[in-house]
Order: sequence, then C-alpha cells, then structure tokens
Amino acid sequence: MLVTTTPNVEGQRITRYLGIVAGEAILGANVFKDLFAGIRDIVGGRSATYEKELQKARETALREMQEHAQRLGANAVVGVDLDFEVLGQGNGMLMVSASGTAVVLGNDDRGH
Repeated sequence: MLVTTTPNVEGQRITRYLGIVAGEAILGANVFKDLFAGIRDIVGGRSATYEKELQKARETALREMQEHAQRLGANAVVGVDLDFEVLGQGNGMLMVSASGTAVVLGNDDRGH
C-alpha cells in the first residue's frame, strides 16, 4: 500500500475517497525508566534505545493505519501526518499517532 504525506500521487488519479484512517501506539513509563537506568547508551547526545523504541512505535502506528485503510478497500493513504503526544500524570507515556485519508488510486488517463 502506498503511504505518502502529499495530498496526491503524481501520475495517479484518486478515484475514491474512503475516509480518514488512523493508528496509534503508546510507549509506557517503563520505557523511560529503562532508558534512564541505561543512560550509558547515549552517544553524541542521542539515545539508541530511545530512538529504537520511537521507531517501533511509529511503525506500529503506521501499520495500524494501513490495516484500517485496507479494510476500507483502499490501495493508498494520502496526506499522512505523524503526531507525538506526551500523556499521563507526570508525563509517563508517549503516544505516536498516524492519520491520513484512505483512497483508491487509478491510472491518470490524462497522460500526466
């Protein structure tokens, strides 16, 4: 399935709009505690463990969004936006959400 942040796809025509789709993933407080316990993995001001966890959360959110789009019969999601929100008392959780518009793409008959 094609996933893009742009509102359209060059050379493709949107033939049907199927609605907004979304996916979420939440990193719990234990991730942050584990990170601070293992602070020694920080190299050059970046934490490899934290980046890996964020990447997993982002991939989960995108996968859930694509699965939702597929259930609607879409072959693409356009206008995708990724958001990161801190949740919970004491900012103990991080939510990653992905949202976009599920569409059906067809060939552009205009030759573009």
